[in-house]
Amino acid sequence: MTLKMNMLSTDSFFNDQAMRTLVHTQFGGADFGECMLTMSRIPPGDNAAWFSEWRATADRVAAIGDTCAASGHDISAREAYLRAANYYRTANVMLFGAPTAPALIETYERESDCFREFARRAEPALQAIEIPYEDTQLHGYFCPATSSPEAAPTLIVTSGYDSTLYELYFAFVVAANRRGYHCIIFDGPGQGGALIKHGLPMRPDWEQVIRPVVDVALTRPEVDANRIALAGWSLGGYLALRAASGEPRLAACVADPGLMDLWEGLCGMLPGLPDEVLQHPLQADPALFAPYMAHIESIPTLRWKIVQRAFWVHGVDSLPAYLDASQGFSMRNHLESIRCPVFIAQEENDPLAASAPEVYAAIKAPKTLVQFPAAEGTGDHCAILGRSRFLQQMFDWLDDVLAHPTD
Repeated sequence: MTLKMNMLSTDSFFNDQAMRTLVHTQFGGADFGECMLTMSRIPPGDNAAWFSEWRATADRVAAIGDTCAASGHDISAREAYLRAANYYRTANVMLFGAPTAPALIETYERESDCFREFARRAEPALQAIEIPYEDTQLHGYFCPATSSPEAAPTLIVTSGYDSTLYELYFAFVVAANRRGYHCIIFDGPGQGGALIKHGLPMRPDWEQVIRPVVDVALTRPEVDANRIALAGWSLGGYLALRAASGEPRLAACVADPGLMDLWEGLCGMLPGLPDEVLQHPLQADPALFAPYMAHIESIPTLRWKIVQRAFWVHGVDSLPAYLDASQGFSMRNHLESIRCPVFIAQEENDPLAASAPEVYAAIKAPKTLVQFPAAEGTGDHCAILGRSRFLQQMFDWLDDVLAHPTD
């Protein structure tokens, strides 16, 4: 059973991205009418209209926040700023690609500004943090559940390819805070501001990224050092697993979905790649790639996924270079190194989740494989259309695991 509703656009890709924005309504990130009206002004396939109309909606809602803030109506202001931040993120989706467009950078700054205005008015307020990383810093937020003097469990959340740390607030933080968890959200290399503002490319050894995040978490008295968990969604399903394989201070890991590697998914999008290309893409005859690039360029959605998004995220400018880079994103030699309990999600209709049973079988630590069926409205990518059910199962598991953490 497949849940397929082109309710916001006859363009399937536009519809999927708009639905991604709309589903955050339950966590304060959107309004149904605002999304419907915005999409009614965007012709199918018109990327310029997508950016201009979502940007216009974001500007209008941000202005509502400014007016409410100036009048001292802080609750109304924070609600408007939170929606505006999500709409700015949505506007930028169609601008992905290298070199980074000035309009994308400026709109990302507006997303950041609106979220900051929301964060300072949240109850309790969210606290901006800077995470030392190599010779720079990664930006993030510490999102406290309460101001209780007792140390509480903390969930670190990592994203995937095309999100920002601000979208993670809707995806995980609201549900976590309601259950008494502190949360840390951040943009790692290849993500959000780290990519847009600083040009940091994605890297496969995510334990090197999570390690300084855990270091920062352990400096905070609100954090129970024995109850720090990590969750990742989309490509973050791989990144979380990789981080858990090399960061022993994690008490639990959530992989949504259980993604074995990036390479097999890419091969699925480009079937029939010759062995010469598969084994040594940088050494293969460039002529072998020509028909595949022609195929990619002929399909707007595929071009967005590979050329605009993936090339940009990985800091490469050709299909051979992307194929070569993707080979490093594999858990096949790392799963046995995971020592903490792992929650592995498998959404029925999500191609990235196809390897979840294989991931489950290879992990030696305590593990749970949870299937999310289309018949319950949870079978899409990251169960985005059935997020409440996903979060319920995830946090019920996490509550049980962290009730008796390993010291």
